[in-house]
Amino acid sequence: QVQLVESGGGLVQAGGSLRLSCAASGLTFSTYAMGWFRQAPGKERESVAGIGWSGGNTYYADSVKGRFTVSRDNAKNTVYLQMNSLKPEDTAVYYCAADYRELYVRGGTSTYWGQGTQVTVSS
Repeated sequence: QVQLVESGGGLVQAGGSLRLSCAASGLTFSTYAMGWFRQAPGKERESVAGIGWSGGNTYYADSVKGRFTVSRDNAKNTVYLQMNSLKPEDTAVYYCAADYRELYVRGGTSTYWGQGTQVTVSS
């Protein structure tokens, strides 16, 4: 059984930082691409960032470029999203996703998804 469990969300003031973690189990982590997505109330789910099998092929949404950093630790089966200079518009539920096909992660059609962690940024 594949499980993805997000953690690290919370309430922060604008300009603050959070680090999200996604711990994976039930899969060979080093062969899976990983991604981060978010969904705010009344909005569609959007891609935030992604990372390839071994830490290469990183990408970011224009709205978070320069503020967020995605990384992974294959020894810990964990992917991270470091979020700095947070803005109120970053408020959303953040999800991690996994698929051995990097293009599927990038396109939002990953096979596996976590249940999300809430990030709230106050002004």
